Amino acid sequence: MSLNGEEYNVYPRPQLRRDSFFSLNGKWLLTYGEGEQAEITVPYPPESILSGVFKDMGKNPRLKYEKEFTLPKGFIKDRVILNFGAVDQICTVYINGNHVGKNTGGYNHFSFDITNYLKEENKLTVIVKDSLSKKVLPYGKQTLHRGGMWYTPISGIWQSVWLESVPQKYIMSLKITTDKNSARIYFTGIEDGELTLYTPEKKLKFPIDHGICQIYVENPRMWSPSDPYLYNFTVKAGEDRIESYLAFRTLEIQIIDTYPRLLLNGKPFFFHGVLDQGYFSDGIFTPASPDLYEEDILKMKELGFNTIRKHIKVEPDWFYYQCDRLGMIVFQDFVNNGSYSFMRDTALPTVLTKKFPEKLMARTALQKSAFVDGMKKTVKQLYNHPCVCYWTIFNEGWGQFDSDKMYEILRGLDNTRFIDSTSGWFKKKQSDVESLHIYFKPVKFKESKKPIVLSEFGGYSYKVEGHVANEKKTYGYKLYDDKEKFQKGLEHLYLEEVVPAIEKGLCASIYTQLSDVEDETNGLLTYDRQECKVDKETMLQIAEKLKI
Repeated sequence: MSLNGEEYNVYPRPQLRRDSFFSLNGKWLLTYGEGEQAEITVPYPPESILSGVFKDMGKNPRLKYEKEFTLPKGFIKDRVILNFGAVDQICTVYINGNHVGKNTGGYNHFSFDITNYLKEENKLTVIVKDSLSKKVLPYGKQTLHRGGMWYTPISGIWQSVWLESVPQKYIMSLKITTDKNSARIYFTGIEDGELTLYTPEKKLKFPIDHGICQIYVENPRMWSPSDPYLYNFTVKAGEDRIESYLAFRTLEIQIIDTYPRLLLNGKPFFFHGVLDQGYFSDGIFTPASPDLYEEDILKMKELGFNTIRKHIKVEPDWFYYQCDRLGMIVFQDFVNNGSYSFMRDTALPTVLTKKFPEKLMARTALQKSAFVDGMKKTVKQLYNHPCVCYWTIFNEGWGQFDSDKMYEILRGLDNTRFIDSTSGWFKKKQSDVESLHIYFKPVKFKESKKPIVLSEFGGYSYKVEGHVANEKKTYGYKLYDDKEKFQKGLEHLYLEEVVPAIEKGLCASIYTQLSDVEDETNGLLTYDRQECKVDKETMLQIAEKLKI
């Protein structure tokens, strides 16, 4: 497939949209290695086929991206802002040879005001370093030597790069908190203005005073997977105007018929989910087109799922917008750092004990600081998306430290969502849920004072001939060589183990996983997304039984 980057010339920030947009995706000059040069298509990482480079960048790559551009006449208002979706891991940015800023962290948005450095013809230079060090920065599932549940690493620019022009005083950000019939929006960059909310019946106008807007809607349509209703709104503040949206939905925990339950909009709700690593066969971190996010979501909805657990990766805003729009709940993981130990983090809890002293995990002050920084950036970045209903702090002990303290920090950042402090095992005191991973045993558990979430299970492997990344290697938690037997095994798992567990307090289940990823062949879809391994009607029948 030959792409030119224009596939990503969609507005990257749907919740703070203005009419000013100039995409810098497309062809750039990349210098890497020992001075080697190649034309690269941004935003695809250089390790991917779609980038046009398709090379391993090595252990400690230093990449130099260069892009020349001329802004259209009339584009510049007062200020010009350069925006990056994400760059892995440390990047320094120059315009026409002038240093404009630096960012650390491979999963977060960042921007710089470049107005004072612009000319008629401009050159943007981005220097990237990516050590893939497990000592400090979050890295997720990336590894230098892929295999099993660890995957090909990426480096450099992997989300959109774009420009916008704004007035001297403009809306820099907004924070939206809603409940069952009201919303409170905090703006940075402005003090006053007017917000217009569009309801099915009429337009409602609300003042912005001291950077705050209080909204009230009588009997609003509540957002849910079955009715993902979004209220569009516009904001006019001085010379600036933006478009955005919000949704009304509530999340609570209550005792229902002796069991603690997770409630959506005041009613017990079973979160029927699938794990999503966010990897693609041709673009690795970056799908060929942003339309593929929508396709993945719709394919899972067609199978009856209402929840995606986004596993140890933070996606572009466009993914979460599609979940908001289409009605797919997101359980969002934070990206781990710190070293992984097979014996400590997998073998020990699977075979012997799910308890382990955090003080023996030996996390450094730099690791802790980098994780907290990444967590704060992720919460800020995703806070406004109604689809995000659940945070996962640590997964299976990877990078785990001070989990009770991390819970308190996160609760201070966001008091509106469920928090799973230790997904799988190594639990401590502070967590909203009892989070279990069960792969090699029947789905059974003890009663708990907290809602029980089966945050990972299944992982059944079936390889579809002609649609696998590695014909020789197979990774999964139960292997099938026959499609019919695979389907029957999946049916038995749900109907005989998961469904009966709902009556005993189970509130959510996350099946591993949405698609195959490289050597890991336990997806419901093949890695290339060309084949669905399961029968849709059967999966819908299962979904009907997974209700409280």
